[in-house]
Amino acid sequence: MNILIFCRYDNARASEYTRKLSKFLSDHGDNIAICDHNLTDPNELIFSATTRPDLVVIIGGDGTILLAAQRMPVQIPLVGINYGEVGFLADLDPQNAFDLLANLKTPLITEPRMRITFRHNGKPVGTALNEAVIITDRPAKMLNFLIHINGETAERFRADGLIISTPTGSTAYAMSSGGPIVDPRVEGFLLVPLAPFMLSNRPHLIDSTRSVSVTLESEKPARLVIDGQTEIHLKSQSVVELEKSNEPALFLDAGENFFEKINRKLRHL
Repeated sequence: MNILIFCRYDNARASEYTRKLSKFLSDHGDNIAICDHNLTDPNELIFSATTRPDLVVIIGGDGTILLAAQRMPVQIPLVGINYGEVGFLADLDPQNAFDLLANLKTPLITEPRMRITFRHNGKPVGTALNEAVIITDRPAKMLNFLIHINGETAERFRADGLIISTPTGSTAYAMSSGGPIVDPRVEGFLLVPLAPFMLSNRPHLIDSTRSVSVTLESEKPARLVIDGQTEIHLKSQSVVELEKSNEPALFLDAGENFFEKINRKLRHL
């Protein structure tokens, strides 16, 4: 099997683990490539479309997994080995990864995870596996939002910001801001206002087949941050449109029960 190991470049322990895992898998008969440098160029990919591997093994935290998913020219199966903090997206611990990876059989069994593609004033600007956040450029200032669903006004509210999350991202920033935990097999857009002015402005989970747009009605400058990686500056009357991506992320089925994993990791917070 052709395996690309994508390693968190700034973690010495993760780098040492990468070397051990690479040797183990090479001795097992797999073809191994390693990407362990800082991707300073925002257009740099972790592999080319013509030399794509069968599996990407990501050693790091959730941020490393999000970066890897963004830097794939096409989505291929991936699995995370947790060398971060809690690691909601990483299904493997360093101790049990060797045996699982050594015993993989093709074709690989994967679980698709919905991603959201964003357009700013009609122009594609990025795709999120976890979430995008609209926040003000000026601290302690609120923003005015207008939500349209299928062309109809659904809600107008003031808040410090707005989280637009996938079901996978529901256990990240959205959960910290009062949003629900959503089964990753559900396909929908989770909208969670950040510190809304009115308590009646609650999170919404909207079916991904609906047309959803967010209009920034404030005069204050703001930014759209996608998976903590990409920033787009917004002006008054900027329109951000949401669309289910045609390319879901493909997480390797590592035999983890989603709900048991979430309960276990939440106990460590």
